[in-house]
Amino acid sequence: MYNSLKELTKHPVFHYFAEISNIPRGSSNEKEISDYLVRFARERNLEVIQDAALNVIIKKPATPGYENVPTVIIQGHMDMVCEKNKGNNHDFNKDPLQLRIVGEMLYATDTTLGADNGVAVAYSLALLDSSNIPHPSLEVLITTEEETTMRGAHAVDPVHLEGKLLINVDSEEDRKLLVSSAGGVIVTQKIPIVWDNSPENAVTYNLSICGLQGGHSGISIDKGRGNAVKLLGRVLYDLSNEFSYFIQEINGGVKVNSIPREAQVMIQLHPDIVEKFFVKIEMWNRILKNELRISDPEINIILEPIETNVGKVFSKTTKEKAIAALMLIPNGVQSRSMEVEGLVESSTNLGVVNTYDTVIKYESETRSSIKSLKDSIINQAQIITGMLGGDLSTDSDYPEWPYRAESKLRNLFEEAYKEKYGTDIEIIAVHAGIECGILVDKIPDLDAISIGPDIFYVHTPNEHLSIPSTLENWEYFLYTLKKMKNYHW
Repeated sequence: MYNSLKELTKHPVFHYFAEISNIPRGSSNEKEISDYLVRFARERNLEVIQDAALNVIIKKPATPGYENVPTVIIQGHMDMVCEKNKGNNHDFNKDPLQLRIVGEMLYATDTTLGADNGVAVAYSLALLDSSNIPHPSLEVLITTEEETTMRGAHAVDPVHLEGKLLINVDSEEDRKLLVSSAGGVIVTQKIPIVWDNSPENAVTYNLSICGLQGGHSGISIDKGRGNAVKLLGRVLYDLSNEFSYFIQEINGGVKVNSIPREAQVMIQLHPDIVEKFFVKIEMWNRILKNELRISDPEINIILEPIETNVGKVFSKTTKEKAIAALMLIPNGVQSRSMEVEGLVESSTNLGVVNTYDTVIKYESETRSSIKSLKDSIINQAQIITGMLGGDLSTDSDYPEWPYRAESKLRNLFEEAYKEKYGTDIEIIAVHAGIECGILVDKIPDLDAISIGPDIFYVHTPNEHLSIPSTLENWEYFLYTLKKMKNYHW
């Protein structure tokens, strides 16, 4: 077992994972990592294409004996979700990730690790840099902005790709073969703000809900974890039934595709109700700690005084609408598959709420493996928005990746796994957005699968990567590439 980073990074996969961990690669901040990939290719005299969306395609000829094997596209994304623990001064625009080993797991320090999808980049670079790994002709496609808009995949020009076999390396479960995924869309609802003057003699407090686990809004949506934004709505609604208070702003969540771990509201109170207000907050602390004792045992509601010069608050009607939106906007699992046991079919995640000068903006990621059900959730959100006098828009709509009944690539990976491990690999679908759906839509007859090692708590500062799983999955990947030589294509 690897006991130090120095020892671990002697392995080519972890060497490149550590190297890219020194480069900023948050979504929409991929110029530096994209340029790094271009330099990497040119230094090795490999053909490379960098497009306007900063996607990078690197091509490597087949090794001897593999010239007649069909070209393989290996695909992942270069961007990562940038989340950090409260109080951490890490600057994702310039600071390298601080990697550390705990047991058999690789973590960053108080930030997301970026194994989603740094693993794909590391696998690709290790393979491209090799001189002794047998493989067919390769087209490595590393895209941008997968974690936000999937703009990179949408911008890929298929004229640059001749391969009809796609190995995506953005799965997060080892010993499983991913063959289908959900489509998704970002839904933005804006509620207009009417401002009133702050009441005289009021004191200002920050009410926050924190300590939740959060997680990926697709992978973890069925884990029963609390959504800090939705919970805040429940608390505010109940407080409104007993107290007269005023709201200055509501904010919560960081990424639309992450279950919110924290949410805050800045409120003003008359001094004579502060004591009773605290009692009510403690009651809600007990309620939520009981409800979420399994999924989010560290949940906490904090009410603390703050100093502010803000002289305006939401009008009574705006306050009511703001809370109603928190309560009514759909969230969580909406339907489950009747065909695949345990698979979430449709869901939506209220991931971000922010207050601006003229509107309160609510952003949700809506997913479904059936387009009509995705549309139905959007229609529900549209009705709610209309009733509250707001506007709804959608963005970053991407298609589902349908199951392919006949797949030679899937059969190959199944056979290779059986040969190598003596047991059957599990075939799965996932309730998350995978770029395979976009690429299958772009390239006729594209045969696709997705693999990857075990990654836990993605999109959170507790994200960690199994080192043994990464190495085992890498060996399975190489074994399957080698087997392609004698396969009946």
